[in-house]
Amino acid sequence: MDFQNLLEHHQELLSHMESNGYSELYISRFRDEINWILRNAETKQWVSYTDIYLEYTHIPHSKDYLRNKRTIIGAIEQFDLYGNYPNGRRRHTLFNRGAYYLLVPEFQELIDFYCESEEKRGKKDTTIYNESHHAASFLLSLQKDGADSLNKVTEDQVISFFVSEDGTLIKSCSYKKDIAAVFKAGLVWNEKECSKILCFLPALRESRKNIQYLTGEEVSRIREALGDRMSGLPLRDRAIGMLLMYTGLRGCDVAGMTLDSIDWKNDRIHIRQQKTEEPLDLPLSAMVGNAIYDYLSSERPDSGESRLFLSLTKPFTPLDSGSIGNITGKIMKEAKVRQSPGMRKGVHIFRHHVASALLGNGIPQPVISRTLGHTAPDSLEPYLRADFIHLKECALDISGFPIAGEVFGNG
Repeated sequence: MDFQNLLEHHQELLSHMESNGYSELYISRFRDEINWILRNAETKQWVSYTDIYLEYTHIPHSKDYLRNKRTIIGAIEQFDLYGNYPNGRRRHTLFNRGAYYLLVPEFQELIDFYCESEEKRGKKDTTIYNESHHAASFLLSLQKDGADSLNKVTEDQVISFFVSEDGTLIKSCSYKKDIAAVFKAGLVWNEKECSKILCFLPALRESRKNIQYLTGEEVSRIREALGDRMSGLPLRDRAIGMLLMYTGLRGCDVAGMTLDSIDWKNDRIHIRQQKTEEPLDLPLSAMVGNAIYDYLSSERPDSGESRLFLSLTKPFTPLDSGSIGNITGKIMKEAKVRQSPGMRKGVHIFRHHVASALLGNGIPQPVISRTLGHTAPDSLEPYLRADFIHLKECALDISGFPIAGEVFGNG
């Protein structure tokens, strides 16, 4: 591989990073990596940047160390081969992501057939992605267990993917349904083998977990933290928290909001939901609108980026749904709630709060579903189990039944 271009122009890459506010420590890592590559290029005789990265895998390193190496080497590759500068969004091409790219051709062909056929039938892109992703992980597990063809798959291999040797459930019923959807579509592609796999899939009971919810005291503390301009929360995080608390938007939809999503003239929020691809129109309350305005006028960097919420440091990249989840954790910490291990503090607990609050106030279910952007009639069902105000109305009076005194005793 010829590194003459990198030798002659690598200083341009480093200068670009300096002028765009990257830290000196981060820049020094790039400088050290480039010097190491140029110093060893002739003796190592690498044929690709992937080979350079693989040099680091020959000896034990932590996952974080290798992840950082992939990021840096991938960014150098983008600059050397394609002239692209780092921008915080462009991913490296050292490896394709996901189990699909590790599958044997036969398994890839099944996934490809499923995606093409279901797309023609009009299935949602997000559903196709989830089902194909889970099926690819399933097939990769079989492949690693020695079944590199469907005709080699045994029932024990399939069962072991879902249930451990001690009988513990590893994968959920919904995960199995996603896999089954791929093999049902594959019946047209290879009826014999796909029907065999479908027969091997275990009969799993659908489990329902107790849903954690925000208590009244927690809601008060969170509102206090969001409303306090002197709190440790940046204006961006306060605005995001207000959106989640009072609209119940999904994290991916908050991350995907643009400057045009806010209709200031009519006090409305307009988005296209990423999960359902359906439009959603919501009222813009004064509290939410003021929080967003404060962020836009006092903190958001002057950027040509159309997305509403950006990172707080250069190069000011748009937030993704994972970043929104991290922000909710910071909000909970600032409010001093839900800090014990295992307690929910992600985006969805805000969505659950909005649904439960509306149910508790007697808002009709169709209105709540429209507010949350649900398209399926049963999507509201999980929230009904936490509507304690109306559930109590269904309680039966047991005063007429004889009950032994020890039932309520302390012993």
